Amino acid sequence: MRRRVLLSTIAAVAVAVILLGVPLGFFGAQIVMNNERQRLSDRLDRLVSNVQTAQEGAYAIPEAAMRRAVEGREGDIPAYVSVVLPDGTLVEAGTPVDGPDMTVGATTSLAASVSLSVSSVSTWIRAAYVVTLVVVAGVVAIAAGVAVAVWQANRLSAPLVYLAASAEQVASGQVRPRLEPSGVEEIDLVAAELARTSDRLAARLAAERQFTSNASHQLRTPLTALTMRLEEIQAASKDPDVQEEARISLEQVERLVAVVDDLLAASRRSQGGTTEPVLLIDVVRQQEEEWGPTFAREGRRLVLDVAPDQRVLATPGALAQVLATLIENSLRHGDGTTTVRSRPSGTTGAVRVEVTDEGPGVPDELAGKVFERGATSGAGTGLGLALARDLAAADGGRLELAQRRPPVFALFLAGVPKTLDPGVVLPPGTTISSHGRRGRRRASG
Repeated sequence: MRRRVLLSTIAAVAVAVILLGVPLGFFGAQIVMNNERQRLSDRLDRLVSNVQTAQEGAYAIPEAAMRRAVEGREGDIPAYVSVVLPDGTLVEAGTPVDGPDMTVGATTSLAASVSLSVSSVSTWIRAAYVVTLVVVAGVVAIAAGVAVAVWQANRLSAPLVYLAASAEQVASGQVRPRLEPSGVEEIDLVAAELARTSDRLAARLAAERQFTSNASHQLRTPLTALTMRLEEIQAASKDPDVQEEARISLEQVERLVAVVDDLLAASRRSQGGTTEPVLLIDVVRQQEEEWGPTFAREGRRLVLDVAPDQRVLATPGALAQVLATLIENSLRHGDGTTTVRSRPSGTTGAVRVEVTDEGPGVPDELAGKVFERGATSGAGTGLGLALARDLAAADGGRLELAQRRPPVFALFLAGVPKTLDPGVVLPPGTTISSHGRRGRRRASG
């Protein structure tokens, strides 16, 4: 597409320059020629008037009038002047023209013939100068058109390249691609629809994983109970036939467990990605249980300000690792109370999780490269924040240093819209009880 935009724009500019430049150059040259002829005619008219006056007064043609006719006004081409009086007397001034010339002539009322000649080469040079200016202007216009074409092609093609890469991310299991507005309405509409499609796919995949997890748990519980029951029968029975039947039944149950495991593994592989709806408060409380005692020993507090029903699309383990890194970073480099808070971000349903404290903040020389590998103030390895940023990006999120003093690290995650809640997209099935059939069997016995 980029090449087509370039070629089409350059072709349009070239055609416009040719259609306008050729006539402009032609008419410019004509105007120069006509202008020179008109200026020469004006000189001739003044000289004819002077010759007429001299004839009527019966005195010689003034040399000053002849000199003015030769020199003309400022910028005029020097002319060769010849006057033939009625008695045949020839009066000349200036240098005769050698080569192509432009000549104008007139006759006074007393039969004196007056003519002026200038070199047409000089006139053609002036016309060529005008044509050259038109050509240079055309080249500049084409160069400007090429520059605009390159800019426009990049402006149109770059968002499409990012759009294709984002679509590939969605296909590979990314929760939501990060797309910046391109300024092109049609491309932004496609990007917005891709984001909505990504949300729907992520919610469906999350619902399927939840259903798979529920099904796994519901199948394993009765299978485990059945295995234990068969083992009890095999151990308690003295009859060899009963023991053999119990052994065969145990093998069948084990084969069924293996089949269930294989089906669940295949389902996870086919779904791709690892993100799922996560209740944010559960992950944050887990971090509070882990880091709370350490903060207490240091004489500091770890405060949570997270909505109890806020859900995000993330990988539980990766999200826990990111929060642990931010909390440990605050414990090691910060001071005072460390607060973990969450709030909605924008109108897309995203969630912003902030980790802040009352410490001195991030040094100015380190702020721009705080997420680079190896960047550290000397009290760490410089790998924790870089790894946390990569983990957040892998889930379609973003980790930023939102404020230097006091330090605020902001983690942006895709939220779970109400209309895409896994319980709505794929409601969980009825819980299977492993005790119902046994109770009915005992009652019937």
